[in-house]
Amino acid sequence: MKSSRLVSILLLLQTRGRMTAAQLAQELEVSVRTVYRDVEALGAAGVPLYGDAGHAGGYRLLDGYRTRLTGLTAGEAEALFLAGVPGPAAQLGLGPVLAAAQLKVRAALPPPLRAHADRISGRFHLDAPGWYADAAAGDPAHLAAVADAVWNDRVLSVVYRRWREPTDVERRLEPYGLVLKAGRWYVVAGPGPRTFRVDQILELTVSQEVFTRPEGFDLASHWTAYQRGFHERLYRDRQEAVVRLAPGVTLPRAVPLDGPAGPDGRTVVRVPIESVEHAHADFLRLGTDVEVLRPPELRERIARTVRELAARYGNSRAGGGD
Repeated sequence: MKSSRLVSILLLLQTRGRMTAAQLAQELEVSVRTVYRDVEALGAAGVPLYGDAGHAGGYRLLDGYRTRLTGLTAGEAEALFLAGVPGPAAQLGLGPVLAAAQLKVRAALPPPLRAHADRISGRFHLDAPGWYADAAAGDPAHLAAVADAVWNDRVLSVVYRRWREPTDVERRLEPYGLVLKAGRWYVVAGPGPRTFRVDQILELTVSQEVFTRPEGFDLASHWTAYQRGFHERLYRDRQEAVVRLAPGVTLPRAVPLDGPAGPDGRTVVRVPIESVEHAHADFLRLGTDVEVLRPPELRERIARTVRELAARYGNSRAGGGD
């Protein structure tokens, strides 16, 4: 802990110039007395560190004392700071590590490249989750344990909730890697490998058993192939619906059917749907701008939902309950 703090003091002075003991203590969340001891330790180790008394005083390094990273271009320096996403790093328990790593890289950059890196940090911020992510839900309960098992090649025994019956199943997982997709964590695990949502893990036990990763397995390549296969299956297995659309309303991949538009300007199109369940929710959001003609089960399901809504709202007093 002390050695890490000594390095942090050195890097802070290297990047910011003169700093008082109070400023260093606030930055490192330690007492001023601790800073005094650390400064003495750095001096004893041969670091050219000087302290100036007075109101404008403080500690500073001898001019020219710094470590530089060589071979970095401006674009590479920018990419290093753009790639560090603080939210996911914090979820994995790596927030302080990421901050320390960025501080070290910034301190070692020559001034022109440091300016490029600062420009990126000030102008771009990556926020992975979607707008409707449940912020109150917090991080997946077992994310840290899964990450630790990934790192140490430990077998996991889990109770996992899936969408089809039986919903809650027991699984033995050999976790190869973690993937963050649209704000949601997935674990790629053997045998298979297969993909599991971390937030759907209900119970988890870390085994002492160590597994052997498949030779040549590459997480990024596997995930790219998995996504490609997912979309291929999605489109191959989709059903179709025939719907009547209001003027100006469009749907993705809709194919107009032969015949002119009706007197009200509505057109009939054929559109692929993933399932009756998904289409039910998607078409309800469009309200009266869409009328489902086929399949019959989808039309009836939407009609039933509308009747239930009409009954509920028709029997409720404005501003009151049942």
